[in-house]
Amino acid sequence: MIKHIWILTLFPEMFKPFLECGISGAAFRGERSVDLKFELHFVNIRDYSQTKYKSVDDSPFGGGPGMVMRADILRYALVKGVQEAGGYESLEKLHVIYTSPRGKVWNNKVAREFGTNVLASNVKDVVFIAGRYEGIDERFLAKYVDDFYSVGDFVLTGGELAIMLMLDSAVRFVPGILGNKLSSEDDSFEDGLIEFPQYTKPREFEGMEVPAILLEGHHKKILEWQHEEKLVMTKKWRPDLIKG
Repeated sequence: MIKHIWILTLFPEMFKPFLECGISGAAFRGERSVDLKFELHFVNIRDYSQTKYKSVDDSPFGGGPGMVMRADILRYALVKGVQEAGGYESLEKLHVIYTSPRGKVWNNKVAREFGTNVLASNVKDVVFIAGRYEGIDERFLAKYVDDFYSVGDFVLTGGELAIMLMLDSAVRFVPGILGNKLSSEDDSFEDGLIEFPQYTKPREFEGMEVPAILLEGHHKKILEWQHEEKLVMTKKWRPDLIKG
């Protein structure tokens, strides 16, 4: 199965290093799984502007600072750059996503759901809209966007980094992407706690020894130690998770 992911952006070049590095880069180059291959397509919104100077934004009605991305240009980019270019019968065949403070807050649980139910699904291909400036004309959002996601209570200068964050954290949960399917199960937040401390060679580093229990080879005791250390680390570094 081939899963097409379309990204409407003013800065497609921002994704170049993302695709060149690491597991997620290899995954979105289609190199991590035999059964599911991703293909990323970048649509430069400015290419679909029909204004004299290829602008994509204008001042907001009612006044205020900044500029707002135009609904008509975004629609043209979506229809011409994605629907027609990709050979889709209609926009109903696409799952359109916009990153916004109004959206569902992105966390490990949401990333898992997105990875398994959206990225690994053969029902619809995915379209991300990377906003800029003061945002996007509400009329485009109301008519064409299916889901909103927020990566945190802060403001970015554009949606590109948020999209990369979503893709990177969600693709780990797609079957066949991680070399070891257990790799994600002990990660931070999987059971509401952060990960236990990890150690490797050398056994002694600047006077600090590897915990002796990890060298004994007693699997059950090691699992018990790891669970206790999760509690210790979470209480120390993320007490808010314990309260939750």
